[in-house]
Amino acid sequence: MALMSRLGLQRLSSRIHSKSLIARSSATATATATATDTATSTSKKVSDRIVKLFAVDFDGKKREVVGLSGQTLLKALTNCGLIEPASHRLEEIDACSAECEVSIAQEWLEKLPPRSYDEEYVLKRNSRARVLNKHSRLGCQVVLTLDLQGMVVAVPEPKPWDTP
Repeated sequence: MALMSRLGLQRLSSRIHSKSLIARSSATATATATATDTATSTSKKVSDRIVKLFAVDFDGKKREVVGLSGQTLLKALTNCGLIEPASHRLEEIDACSAECEVSIAQEWLEKLPPRSYDEEYVLKRNSRARVLNKHSRLGCQVVLTLDLQGMVVAVPEPKPWDTP
């Protein structure tokens, strides 16, 4: 009788152990699938944030610019080499001298939020003209969104003091 109960306990113990292994392998498979899904969704999220726009440089050449939604236009333009990053204090309007001023094509103006008081002040302060051009925006103040996909901007010629 003691032998039977001992054999019964061993069988029960081995069943519990095998169920534990199955549960652990199932949990591992679930964790692996979740990690794969997370990696896939992360890459999908980045690709979903891509904003492609066009910049016309001072030579009149139209170039494709790729940025991410939430990023500033200035950051996208510096990343593709159209604006020299060393000549700008990225996204700091308090230290801005309008070196990142761009012209936005007419059809895109209404898709942008209006200029802030600070942006208007900087543009007026640094404008040579008495009247502010309605197409002028500071690249550091334009935040890219998916609605701006295909936007066209003109990048001005660098000033002599900006060139290395």
